[in-house]
Amino acid sequence: MTKLIHPVAGTLALLMIATFWLSTALSELFASEATVVAVKTAIPWGFLLLIPTLAVTGGSGFALAKGMRTGAIGKKLKRMPFIAANGLLVLIPAALFLASKAKAGEFDTAFYTVQALELIAGATNITLLGLNMRDGMKLTQWRRKRLSSSSPTAGSS
Repeated sequence: MTKLIHPVAGTLALLMIATFWLSTALSELFASEATVVAVKTAIPWGFLLLIPTLAVTGGSGFALAKGMRTGAIGKKLKRMPFIAANGLLVLIPAALFLASKAKAGEFDTAFYTVQALELIAGATNITLLGLNMRDGMKLTQWRRKRLSSSSPTAGSS
């Protein structure tokens, strides 16, 4: 079950973060101020789904790692503290700050400075989570190849 939960939760988390990032970028570039306010105030509500999804992804990933710390698993594990710290220390506070400023209609230098920081931190996490997904897919591809080569082929006695 963990082998199913981990990639599903990880994919959902990555898609949510990418949606937050794209919504922010597109609304800032092409939409009205009202749309920016709607996007910036909606993102913190998305945390109600994102945070548990990330927790499930992390927990199931550690369970699947089974204490291994080398190779692709080691790379994934080394990225995770940075991803988590970036989310907890930069992205969540920035999103809450920006939602508050947007709701008040305060599109000032502080808003745009934090917005730029949030976009950079978000792009960083999207990249790192994408690398983790790539490494996870390599790991499961290796397992599938190993399992298919060890199973008897049709037609052999």
